[in-house]
Amino acid sequence: MTDVAFLVNPGSDNGRTGRAWPELAHRAAAAGLAGEALISTRPGELPGLVERAAADGARLVVAVGGDGTVNEVASGLLALRERDAEAPELAVLPRGTGTDFVRTFRIPTALDRAIAAIRDGRTRTIDAGRVEYRSWAGADDVGWFVNVASAGMSGAVARRANSTTKALGGKASFLAATLAVFARWQPSEVEVAVDGESRRGLCYDVLVANCRFLGGGMQMTPEADPDDGLFDVLVLGKITRTDLALTLPRVYRGTHLPHPKAELLRGAVVHVDAATPLPIQLDGEQPGTTPARFEIVPGALRLRVPPA
Repeated sequence: MTDVAFLVNPGSDNGRTGRAWPELAHRAAAAGLAGEALISTRPGELPGLVERAAADGARLVVAVGGDGTVNEVASGLLALRERDAEAPELAVLPRGTGTDFVRTFRIPTALDRAIAAIRDGRTRTIDAGRVEYRSWAGADDVGWFVNVASAGMSGAVARRANSTTKALGGKASFLAATLAVFARWQPSEVEVAVDGESRRGLCYDVLVANCRFLGGGMQMTPEADPDDGLFDVLVLGKITRTDLALTLPRVYRGTHLPHPKAELLRGAVVHVDAATPLPIQLDGEQPGTTPARFEIVPGALRLRVPPA
């Protein structure tokens, strides 16, 4: 394959990706997967590199990194789509600690198997999410997500986990962050509307899911289908420490629903607002706060997944 561009985040996996990239590139080329490497130098640079790769004729872009890398590369592809420009297909060479996006599609994390899946895989068309929100600077802004977005406690969890080295791995880092944030988080009066159907009450979190996993393997929305044109929206009510302790093990297995303090809704447009602005997260990144509007974009991306 000659029309491939690797979009590399050298800081992913605690900086190991940058150090290992020469060997990664060699292994990929030896397996028949060679192409230009565009290496980011700062956060937020990858969407522009996607546009450069597309302009240079790439038909497949490979996101080399974790969930944040996938989000940036997908955002670049979705920006092309929004301008009615032709967007390359997306593949992922997982190099992060959480690697939650690839779990839904069973994309391997082992290097040689991941390379083989990119080389020999099939194309699956998937949905994405477009989000209107309030930036930290107070201005209205727009962002994208392909895995899971949220408003509430999980935004603070993601911020805390991302501020650590994640040396113990994604699962341990996100679990520790969840327990630490929950210990001091107070539920907020939140208004949620899903396709016009409203809920109002004390909530810890509102998850807007295109895929199934977040937080280093938590299968919060186990039936989310990334190509059905709908979000799975999980509203977490006023849970207690006992609720959390009893439910967390089941969350990793995806067997926690139904739950008396959670409600699952499905829809294409979701509004979330609160009297006190809540942090939002998009694929683990924290760009701002509520009020937020989440809208499904059906068939937004072509993703390379393992052979059937």
